[in-house]
Amino acid sequence: MAGTDIREAIEKGDITVGIELGSTRIKAVAIDASTRPIAKGSYEWTQQLKAGYWSLSLDEVWRGLQESYQRMSQEIYDRYHIRLKKLAALGISGMMHGYLAFDQEGKLLVPFRTWQNNYAREAGAKLTHQFQFNVPERWSIAQYYQCVCNREAHVKDVAYLTTLSGYVHWQLTDEKVLGIGDASGMFPIDAQQNTYRKDLMAQFDALMKEQGFSQSIESILPKVYQAGERAGLLTATGAKRLDPDGFLEAGCVMCPPEGDAGTGMIATNSIAPKTGNVSAGTSIFSMIVLEQPLKQVDPDVDIVMTPAGDEVAMIHANNCTSDINQWMHLFEEVFQVMGVSYDKETLWTRLFEQATQGDDDLGQLLSYGYVSGEFITDIKQGFPLFMRLEERELTLANFMKTHI
Repeated sequence: MAGTDIREAIEKGDITVGIELGSTRIKAVAIDASTRPIAKGSYEWTQQLKAGYWSLSLDEVWRGLQESYQRMSQEIYDRYHIRLKKLAALGISGMMHGYLAFDQEGKLLVPFRTWQNNYAREAGAKLTHQFQFNVPERWSIAQYYQCVCNREAHVKDVAYLTTLSGYVHWQLTDEKVLGIGDASGMFPIDAQQNTYRKDLMAQFDALMKEQGFSQSIESILPKVYQAGERAGLLTATGAKRLDPDGFLEAGCVMCPPEGDAGTGMIATNSIAPKTGNVSAGTSIFSMIVLEQPLKQVDPDVDIVMTPAGDEVAMIHANNCTSDINQWMHLFEEVFQVMGVSYDKETLWTRLFEQATQGDDDLGQLLSYGYVSGEFITDIKQGFPLFMRLEERELTLANFMKTHI
């Protein structure tokens, strides 16, 4: 599409924007009707360990959303000399699972606890046994039930549970909904009915009654939507919150908010049965779309859904790039101390490429990149560790290859 055509598309509002809240960056991307990217913006952030929980503040959620959107829209203005005002559609995706609990008035009851936490092992094991369905401790229902078992004071006031994408979508549209992929990381999904499993909700309600609570789990979970369904319209309040400069107009349709695993499947075209992909970021996981349900429960295999509603076997590890990212920031700091200007993307690319020059035995270096606990190897708490033998030379190539 020529520049004049893109400018016309911007004027007419034939632009779609997607925003993903990942574990290290918030990314906003604008595409035209032919799905060609025309602008992007991003905001870097990181989870913080506070009071024993991995967390992100909702204030930073909105700061990051606004900055990434502003950078994207400014890029459009700089290129095409026109303000982005109308959108054809808007979609939100974000890191899955976690614990975002709100009361009847919409007040956050405890700081956002992300998927990276490892405090719900007891609850996950109990629910897995009760449901005969694997419930990992990072899932929202496991974190919620652990709060119940721990007799946390806020539990009696919980009126709504959602994920990060569900929260942002709610604030932008006033709709308490969730895409089926993201919803499947909150509570088990019935693949035939495309909603939460009613038999397991009844079992969970019975467990809650044993603990002295009467609210039904169905009443506090988001409504489930599939890809392609309309999941609300951007409100005037939502538009202003996303774009405080006031250029963005209300009224565009919004798709169901989804999880970052779903966006990975879409990006790699791995949503049909017998296809799969591997996502490597803060966490690392494989996603294999199933032809038929698994015959037995496996504690290392999670069953989630594609955005279209097909079952997926997911094998997940909490730790992947977090440790090497910290080392990369250290290398950046060396350049900054020396007053040397550098391009971050070039620096990271060249250092990562050094790994191809490393020895087969990695120079006998050893890295345990457990920034957080790791259920799949039964490590309860993160403790990143790097070791080497004194008789071997420490080289950049071996260092990078070890951490990769």
